[in-house]
Amino acid sequence: MTPDRLIECVPNFSEGRDLGIIRQITDRIESVDGVKLVGVEPGRATHRSVVTFVGLPEPVVEAAFRAAAAAAELIDMRTHHGEHPRFGAMDVCPLVPVAGITMDEVVEYAHALGRRIGEELGIPVFCYEAAARSPRRRNLADVRAGEYEGLRDKLARPDGRPDFGPLEFNPRTGATAVGARKFLIAYNVNLNTTSTRRANAIAFDVREKGRIKRAPDPLTGDLVRDAKGEPVWDAGSLKAVKAIGWFIEEYGVAQVSMNLTDLDVTPLHVAFDETCRRAEARGVRVTGSEIVGVVPLAAMLEAGRHYLRKQQRSTGVSDRELVKIAVRSLGLGELAPFDPDQKIIEWAIADRRQSRLVDRTLEAFVHETASESVAPGGGSVAAAVGALGAALGTMVANLSAHKRGWETRWAEFSEWAERGKRQHEELLQLVDEDTRAFNGVLAAFGLPKDTPEERAARAQAVEAATRGAIEVPLRVMAVAVASLEVIQRMVETGLPSSVSDGGVGALCAEVAVRGAGLNVRTNVKGLTDRTYAADALARAERLEQEAARRARDTLAAVAQRI
Repeated sequence: MTPDRLIECVPNFSEGRDLGIIRQITDRIESVDGVKLVGVEPGRATHRSVVTFVGLPEPVVEAAFRAAAAAAELIDMRTHHGEHPRFGAMDVCPLVPVAGITMDEVVEYAHALGRRIGEELGIPVFCYEAAARSPRRRNLADVRAGEYEGLRDKLARPDGRPDFGPLEFNPRTGATAVGARKFLIAYNVNLNTTSTRRANAIAFDVREKGRIKRAPDPLTGDLVRDAKGEPVWDAGSLKAVKAIGWFIEEYGVAQVSMNLTDLDVTPLHVAFDETCRRAEARGVRVTGSEIVGVVPLAAMLEAGRHYLRKQQRSTGVSDRELVKIAVRSLGLGELAPFDPDQKIIEWAIADRRQSRLVDRTLEAFVHETASESVAPGGGSVAAAVGALGAALGTMVANLSAHKRGWETRWAEFSEWAERGKRQHEELLQLVDEDTRAFNGVLAAFGLPKDTPEERAARAQAVEAATRGAIEVPLRVMAVAVASLEVIQRMVETGLPSSVSDGGVGALCAEVAVRGAGLNVRTNVKGLTDRTYAADALARAERLEQEAARRARDTLAAVAQRI
């Protein structure tokens, strides 16, 4: 699936027990081309299912509409009871920008979806969060106040008019809230208690809204009121967090159930650690947690780095390792297995049918290089050798961060390891990018050339593709040169027993630069724009000189320390 213009949709349905009904709803979603279903999480106690799917905006809106229609047919709100607040069959339906799209654009899609649900299905629709059409409806809790049981009276009041759809109460379907919001994590922290009251107390401690303030006298318990007679609230400790406490019968535990509405304000790991602290103060222990739906990769990576820093360990490890640390530290596998390839949104939507060179075994890559195929060739091999060189520098940094007696220097080495990691990851991407660029040149030469117009279009395409085939090896050269700074520093200050590893890394980096430089020189011959060609050659020459200097200095340092 292309990462361009992606939105996420996370409808919540008031059915968490009949898996057949849930399956019929998700079948409607999957019937739309251009949409990928990435999560279905039913809850028996909450009697609610959270469904997550991702795709291009128009298909996502169509899939959401079909899901709303299915819920209206299959769910009867007159018989619904559960732990979670609700007021409709498809209770809420938020749209979330993921990539290549603004919030303002997502709001327009939310309004179009709400209008269709209201007009074509006859369901009252209330718009909330960024899609709210009045300030008082931004907060979902305010929109859903009174829940299903109070919906008839709400619709009869002037301030309860829906944004779309009929004013009449539909007892079977209830109402739907359609919104546009930032990426929200539905996050539950598990407690070693069955007490909903204690779970609620912890939830009130941490949530931004806090709790209503009461007078010090425990006998009266009077509310403290402001000059207007309104109750005064004591704010909780976490901004951009909503939370309640509940008991989940199927697991036999109480939870603090949170919505993290802005991960830039309160990240996942901060919410977990603060809940642990507040629970301990009330004699309760946190035993783990769960993520309902999917989570951005960045949130998991930052959590992994956070817990490694607490251990004074290097954070310059692979993304997979960082995710593993986060899963273990947050206890995400306590109640059910946590599959990163399904729960992390970027990994869940990745098209694994695409064949990448870097996904092959080393043996398969070598054999493909040796075959009669013209690609991968020297450019991809240069990038691969550069990635190995940068990885060696990263390895020395990671080992140095963990050396006994160097505890005061772990942060320094961790920073170098993170730099090296970014470099070898980019060089790995450039392995396939170089082959794609070469194939682009071949495709351009294969364009028709029977007419003057076709010949002009072909010449323009060849020129553009050739530029691409020059810029990729130039980027390989630049990143490999940058990796030499890490390698040299690790040779000079890192673990003495790994100095030779750094030396090999320096040799690999210089080979990558010189090899990519050969590709630049080969490709500039076919350019019509000689000014650009001269500039590309000058850039390559400067990078080669810099690589030679740094590699020479690094190998001299190796000779001194080995």
